[in-house]
Amino acid sequence: MSEPTDTVLTTFYDGGCPLCSKEIAHYRRVDRAGRIRWVDITQDSESLAAAGLDQLTAMRRLHVQDTDGRLVQGVPAFVAIWRHLPGYRWLARVVATLRLTRPLDAAYRRFADWRFERRCRDGACTLPQR
Repeated sequence: MSEPTDTVLTTFYDGGCPLCSKEIAHYRRVDRAGRIRWVDITQDSESLAAAGLDQLTAMRRLHVQDTDGRLVQGVPAFVAIWRHLPGYRWLARVVATLRLTRPLDAAYRRFADWRFERRCRDGACTLPQR
């Protein structure tokens, strides 16, 4: 299947995570123009490799890649998505204008680490040796 020519982002998300899947399903419904390519990292290892991501890194945080190949993760990735979704552009502007990206990203990192460890504890991945 060919990608739409106006695709501006590729979003890598954990389709095995119920919360992540529900949120992405909502964004996909809002993305009526098909500007975002949605990649379930549990199903598409080739796209991960092409982006220079491995499974564990991708599972730890939401990642977005733009058409120039730049990768962002965490709250900056959410902001990139929101910029292209009707009804969410205002949120991207508020977060950027009020310089909330960094503090929100700190909170997201804590949540994402908790989610990742919980998911891995349930056997969905292998934790790297510490």
